[in-house]
Amino acid sequence: MFKGIGINKTFAYHNNTYNYYHRDISHPNLGYTYKGYGNGLEEYITKQWPQSDLEMIEGSVKDYLSDDKPFHAYYMTVSGHLDYNKENDIAAKNWDLVKDLDCSETLKAYYACNIELDKAMEKLISQLKTAGVYEKTVIAITPDHYPYGLEQDTAEKYALWEELLGHPVEENFELYKSNFILFCGGTKEAPVIEKYCSSLDVLPTILNLFGFEYESRLLMGRDILSDSESLVILSDRSFITSKGKYNANTKEFLPFSNDSFKSDEDLKKYVEKVKNIVSNKFTVSAEI
Repeated sequence: MFKGIGINKTFAYHNNTYNYYHRDISHPNLGYTYKGYGNGLEEYITKQWPQSDLEMIEGSVKDYLSDDKPFHAYYMTVSGHLDYNKENDIAAKNWDLVKDLDCSETLKAYYACNIELDKAMEKLISQLKTAGVYEKTVIAITPDHYPYGLEQDTAEKYALWEELLGHPVEENFELYKSNFILFCGGTKEAPVIEKYCSSLDVLPTILNLFGFEYESRLLMGRDILSDSESLVILSDRSFITSKGKYNANTKEFLPFSNDSFKSDEDLKKYVEKVKNIVSNKFTVSAEI
């Protein structure tokens, strides 16, 4: 999409093994000049586990900030990866910053690992400011999964989650709750959007904000800023809309408000309608 409007500096980076999950095929296919550990990043990334997000940023910004031409850069980070203990190289690196926290050693390691991404973002923003492009650069940050490294192989599988959240985690929906950060340095008053959305909605939202024309029927997500109803789809076909949550395992729909439906029949019709939409999205996605 960016190359279509004349932006030819399109880079993708991943500080783990370059061909893991065949990213050496998928990323160039998306239009990126791709560098991972083993095909370009190894010259400035320490071989350890996990690798440093900070080192990745420090070594790569020169690729696209060397002149004043527009760019698009994509990063897949890895410093926040499990296992969460003192043997984790990134946790060990940042241990002094978390050692006095009032929490378990596992959570200390989890925080320490993610501090590396904080440092990487600090470096990136500093470099953008130095290059004079900070106020016209868009930064999007989204996770690709929940931190499953905090799960335990015990009867108390989510005990660390309870410690993290301060209450028992609800496993069907709350487990997957996260944040999407979309930032531009020139924004004076950033809005906070509390509409239900998911990672599927990130791409159509950004495409619309940039004014791109695209075939929306090929994307299963919806523009978060549009007036379309929320629809979050989970892998087991459970879903969340603006009106409630449907648990595909229990076949139960929990309305957010008693005033959402005029009758039980209306509720039933609504659930069947959304279930059909969800089913169609799975089918179309598989065909694509």
